[in-house]
Amino acid sequence: GYSQESQELLCTLQHEIASLAMFDHLVDDNGLKPVMKQHGLVLPEDLDFIKEQIAGPQDTKAAQGCSHCRSFIQRWDSPQWQYKGRPEDKSFLYEIVANKRNGIDVDKWDYFARDCYHLGIQNNFDYRRFLKFARVCEVDGQKHICTRDKEVGNLYDMFHTRNCLHRRAYQHKVGNIIETMITEAFLKADPHIQIEGSGGKIFTLSTAIDDMEAYSKLTDHVFEQILHSSSVELAEARQILRNIICRRLYKCLGQTQAEKPLHATQMIHNWEAELAQTIPQSGAYDVNLKPEDFVVNVIVMDYGMKEKNPVNNVRFYCKDDPTTAIQIRKNQVSKLLPEQFAEELIRVYCKKTDDKSMDAAKKHFVQWCMNKNFSKPQDGDIIAPELTPLKASWSNKNEGRGRRRWRP
Repeated sequence: GYSQESQELLCTLQHEIASLAMFDHLVDDNGLKPVMKQHGLVLPEDLDFIKEQIAGPQDTKAAQGCSHCRSFIQRWDSPQWQYKGRPEDKSFLYEIVANKRNGIDVDKWDYFARDCYHLGIQNNFDYRRFLKFARVCEVDGQKHICTRDKEVGNLYDMFHTRNCLHRRAYQHKVGNIIETMITEAFLKADPHIQIEGSGGKIFTLSTAIDDMEAYSKLTDHVFEQILHSSSVELAEARQILRNIICRRLYKCLGQTQAEKPLHATQMIHNWEAELAQTIPQSGAYDVNLKPEDFVVNVIVMDYGMKEKNPVNNVRFYCKDDPTTAIQIRKNQVSKLLPEQFAEELIRVYCKKTDDKSMDAAKKHFVQWCMNKNFSKPQDGDIIAPELTPLKASWSNKNEGRGRRRWRP
């Protein structure tokens, strides 16, 4: 299988290519080019500019599907200017909508405002203040959006807010398992759902992305179509969706972490088999657990640039010299900032939800964490009190050692 990094690149690339294809389809299907010209847009330059905002340079190997080339040409230190929509002296315009340099862009500010409001989470980032202090400075021959040096702390707050939204909403354990269950249902339904695309050609759920006319028909009604169907072929998919509606969800056994990054996507199926085969030291249970009874999710939490600190890619200016761009390192800001900027969370779910199976599955999970030398689940002492003391490093007596000198 693919490595996690390769899968992420392929997923991102497919998403961006589909976005470009959808944009072209909407422009052509709605006859927007004459309207754009009426409103002062210059074609095709402005169309190129819009598409480059989404996916970067177009007429390159990147746009043809080479993710490694795409990763390279989007580097800002590329010796040649790759964009067609705007000349190099307008390079800062590519940092407004989808900022691939450091992730500070209006897309984030928009969903921050929306989601913090609806979730009741405090939005610590003031985009108005950022705009007030934003100015364009030259950095290594290109123009970039810079901000005042005193705003560096606010930028760390922005990325912290992003992390909070992911932890409390986007990567919530219940939301994630519903997403997993919907995916399972759609995979089972895939061969039996037919969507008409351009020229009358028929597509399935998984192939509709190859035809934008078909793809544009994939709205929420697909969920309802399966849920309310009477087709025998859709019975399994229908049952999964009914379970979601009735809140009969797969149950989360717990969450753990490895000491070092594992890039673990390719290991998930092996882990599900290991979980089924793991026999708790406290003894076997009269429950037959199979690999397909477990679901393992690996969630990567970061500040938007994997293990890198995005603020290192931001340039600042000082009050005394607003034309010179400078870099501000983390140790110049505060000792209370994160030591690392990415982590992998390993969540395990069980499809069998009866009490007996759940009790056994939790023991399997805790023992598996012990065997893999992963971190102790937060509720490990509750769900498997007879197991956690068997691992010395999990002893609560060891907690806090080496930190006493920091106590007030």
